[in-house]
Amino acid sequence: MTNIKKVSELAGVSTATVSRTLKNPDLVTEHTREKVMKAVKAAGYRPNWMATSVKTGKSNSLVVLVPNLVNPFFMRIIEGIEQAAQEQGYSVLLGDTQGKAEREHEYAGMVLSNRADGLIQLDHTFPFSEQDTALAQNVPMVSVCERIEGSRKYPYVELDNYAAGRALAHHLVAYGHTQFGVIAGQRASQIYTDRLAGIRSVLAEEGIPLSDEYVVGDHYSIETGIEGVQQLLAYDQPPTALLCLNDDIAIGAVFELKKQGLRIPTDISVTGFDNVRVSAYLDPPLTTVDQPAYEMGKRAVEVLIRQIRREPLHRSREIMPFQLLERQSSGPAPSSL
Repeated sequence: MTNIKKVSELAGVSTATVSRTLKNPDLVTEHTREKVMKAVKAAGYRPNWMATSVKTGKSNSLVVLVPNLVNPFFMRIIEGIEQAAQEQGYSVLLGDTQGKAEREHEYAGMVLSNRADGLIQLDHTFPFSEQDTALAQNVPMVSVCERIEGSRKYPYVELDNYAAGRALAHHLVAYGHTQFGVIAGQRASQIYTDRLAGIRSVLAEEGIPLSDEYVVGDHYSIETGIEGVQQLLAYDQPPTALLCLNDDIAIGAVFELKKQGLRIPTDISVTGFDNVRVSAYLDPPLTTVDQPAYEMGKRAVEVLIRQIRREPLHRSREIMPFQLLERQSSGPAPSSL
């Protein structure tokens, strides 16, 4: 096996610098880090992380809990996590929880048994079992998109979902819409609460009602969009604008609306949330909110590693920017044509 001395010769640095770069990459300059990592790749060097973990008590691994690996938005976050972790000398262990508590408990327990040094949660639930709650009190953990529910407060990286909800509502109100429907995802999450509150605040300011029966759905899926459209179109006064709280829901909504013979946006406008790649290629292309998912993943790793190293956090909430992308799925209300 290629040893560390060969890497140091290729990089033109000392073996101590190679070791420092691999174990604590933030302690060397970016230029040195690039030289060493290039030499590691060229030499085919594989550090003995197992031996290192025995000496240091660290695994150099991060576990990431994902409620749904099929969701393309989560995959963009994971790309950012993978990149940032690699740059810091960590490997990433993905736990596909499928929203099941027992799976979360099993994967989260890896941090308690030193098989991982920290945890990133992409869902809103507290991932440890009841019997492990006390042990998990000081576990390095950060959430992305969601806030972990419960009395314990962990750092999180998120969008200003309230402001984004307001931006979508303003966009549709400006087109003259007064009859709205919302198709939601998980109602226990802070995302749902904040996005809906933002939407309601704008409608209240404009004197536009949004009764509870026009807020449907409880899962982030294409099927939720289909079922939500079926429910909303059955009302005597169906909405002329649909606010879907993620793009998967919007994809299902567009499918069902077209199936029922409605024209988008001539008969009804549709908006999504997340800007997954396929949203720009729907017929018509979807108006949506773009979240910087890749950057959110990278930032989560930075925050987590500061926790692992017991470094102070300057703030517990990282708010990322968003952009409203107006495409062809939204337009003037039918009455204003």
